[in-house]
Amino acid sequence: MADYWVYVLTNKPRSTLYVGVTNDLVRRAYEHCEGLVKGFTQRYGLKMLVYFERFDAPGLAIQREKNIEHWSRRWKLELVESSNPQWRDLYNDITR
Repeated sequence: MADYWVYVLTNKPRSTLYVGVTNDLVRRAYEHCEGLVKGFTQRYGLKMLVYFERFDAPGLAIQREKNIEHWSRRWKLELVESSNPQWRDLYNDITR
């Protein structure tokens, strides 16, 4: 069974946030980090992976992404801080 991921990127703590979904978190985080993803994340320099969740089915991950995107900014900040209060870049954690 494949893994699907919902993730949050930023450029610095409590700044601009981006919520995405992917089936390969390491690859996608690398693409964002290297500026290979055109658009919003590249324009705002969103390269720090600060939150992620794993799902077993793509539909569940997509629905979670949509739900998070519709939540208030304050709720998204609290979501990140609940598991990553220091706003550490988690990329090294997922590539070990």
